[in-house]
Amino acid sequence: MKYVFIPTILMLLTTSCRKGFDKSHYHAYPTAQNANLWTQYTKEATEFTLWAPTAKGVKVNLYENGNDSQIKESHLMESSENGVWIKKLIGNLNGTYYTFQVKTDSGWLFETPGIYAQAVGVNGNRAMVLDLATTNPQGWEMDKGPKLEAPNKAIIYELHVRDMTLHPQSGAEQKGKFLGLVEQGTKGPGNIKTGIDHLQELGITHVHLLPSFDHYSIDETKLDTPQFNWGYDPKNYNVPEGSYSTDPYDASVRIKEFKQMVKSFHENGIGVIMDVVYNHTGKTEESLFNQEVPGYYYRHNEDGSYSDAAACGNETASERTMMRKFMIESLLYWTKEYHIDGFRFDLMGIHDIETMNEIASALKKVNPDILLYGEGWTAKDSPLPEEKRSLKKHMQKLPQIAAFSDDIRDGLKGSVFEDLDTGFVNGGTKKEESIKFGLVGGIQHPQIDYEGVNYSKAPWTKAPWQSISYTSCHDNLTLFDKLQISNRAAGQEELIAMHKLANAIVLTSQGTPFLHAGVEFLRSKQGEHNSYNLPDSINQIDWNLKNIHQDVFTYYQNLIRLRKSHPAFSMSNAKTVNDHLEFQFVADGLISYTLENSYNNDSWKEILVIYNAKKEAFRYPLKEAYKLVVYNDMFDFSGSKTIQEYIDVPPISILVAYKD
Repeated sequence: MKYVFIPTILMLLTTSCRKGFDKSHYHAYPTAQNANLWTQYTKEATEFTLWAPTAKGVKVNLYENGNDSQIKESHLMESSENGVWIKKLIGNLNGTYYTFQVKTDSGWLFETPGIYAQAVGVNGNRAMVLDLATTNPQGWEMDKGPKLEAPNKAIIYELHVRDMTLHPQSGAEQKGKFLGLVEQGTKGPGNIKTGIDHLQELGITHVHLLPSFDHYSIDETKLDTPQFNWGYDPKNYNVPEGSYSTDPYDASVRIKEFKQMVKSFHENGIGVIMDVVYNHTGKTEESLFNQEVPGYYYRHNEDGSYSDAAACGNETASERTMMRKFMIESLLYWTKEYHIDGFRFDLMGIHDIETMNEIASALKKVNPDILLYGEGWTAKDSPLPEEKRSLKKHMQKLPQIAAFSDDIRDGLKGSVFEDLDTGFVNGGTKKEESIKFGLVGGIQHPQIDYEGVNYSKAPWTKAPWQSISYTSCHDNLTLFDKLQISNRAAGQEELIAMHKLANAIVLTSQGTPFLHAGVEFLRSKQGEHNSYNLPDSINQIDWNLKNIHQDVFTYYQNLIRLRKSHPAFSMSNAKTVNDHLEFQFVADGLISYTLENSYNNDSWKEILVIYNAKKEAFRYPLKEAYKLVVYNDMFDFSGSKTIQEYIDVPPISILVAYKD
């Protein structure tokens, strides 16, 4: 769930308060489903296009630069079919900045760069005509992201561009920048690896970047002043955020540097996932959408006021033809132009099921390995009928998309909404069915009592990878802070044991594993729940923690190696999980299961996994002999020690053993 209370201008539409407001007229607008609404550049001419069916007139204004120059030329656009306005200007306009301006009955509205803008100047107020081919790094045409046999082969690592490199001891030169993320050879305290070298060392497969498109909250003219925001207040959806570039004034720089970042990740075997926020805009009445076609792109309440399922002042209407077109084309643009490997949909429950399925179909045709997942909920209620929403409980109707499992998240450590609530790893009771449900990836499994699951009383996935397994993300407390606050009496050693067990369960589940940046060395945000606009001192990754907790980092590193080495931990479909995964023993604070019959040519014929969340050792009886792999902090991948008859499973730990 997302807590982003961004200041928005909540002015009502001029029509909003009239009695008997009629939303149906939006559906009567002529739509331009097949029109090309992107600015089309050649050296000989540039064609500007805008869909504005209610406009009395539209003009395109040309500028020398993207911030403070006066209008150089202004051209009235010509009305075409289905509400489209067009203007073709002869000559090479590469590098020319421009805006659109729409006239309504009440006069000229604010200038906009156009919702399809591909390049913008400082603070995203003016678009720029650009030959995009000039922004490609050398060898870009050969650039590709990682291949995946199945989505749950991915190990996702969620990070914020600024957080990762800003710490004084991050070793990065380009702190807080796209390029800073991919600087190689950076070292931190104790000569530890940082940045992209750290990610390679850890073994993750994909980075998930918090919103990195152009957003309102950061003033790009004042980057010498520390500013922080997660970025869930969209402005220009198709352009990288300028504050993460080395020069936000030159519209081409952010594009070049974003592409270079993607290419560098790919060269290091790491895919790039973008966090996208199509469910609401950062402003409401003044938004770029409302300056082009007032009201159309948004949902409204019966009285005409903006509905607000996003809890940010508005919600977009994905079910409307031109909003659906915009979303699909925007996502295709990022996939083709920037080689993005996946998208995480913020508050995906606001979007309608039909649109999300069309998105998945379109993107999979371009990149069959693309990862698509989102938050299967809304922040508040919506006028969109519940049965049409892309909610977690409807994921079986979204067969190419995954959703976050709050079932396993809160089952592991307690509710994110109640600080003192506890889960399986930190003293909670009756959490076993929720953990089992998460372990099988939310599918139908004969050994799960669904009435005992915390939130979902029925399976909600068709395939295990549709369940994103996680303990923490940018929202709410970090895992370490949650464990510390909910277990005040616990010492550091016990807290670390809980921490390791929580993500040991995530990384041995059949769902798609997801890690919050820094969790691998006990990241803390000093107990802050909602750090979306808090100082860098709260949000930055403290690389001292990796130096201090190298044993914890090594533990996470070994868990990832275990998962990647053995396909039995990432089965691709429900039938396979049912055929191979059998729960053996379940009691308060204890779960064991076997992965049998050497799935997908796994070198281990049978794998035994035991989770002991109790504060004391548990003597586990063995019917047959096994080779011990994981015991306390020990990872012996060769299985040099044989166990038989019984094994004493240490308190708050995972044990893994196998048979040849």
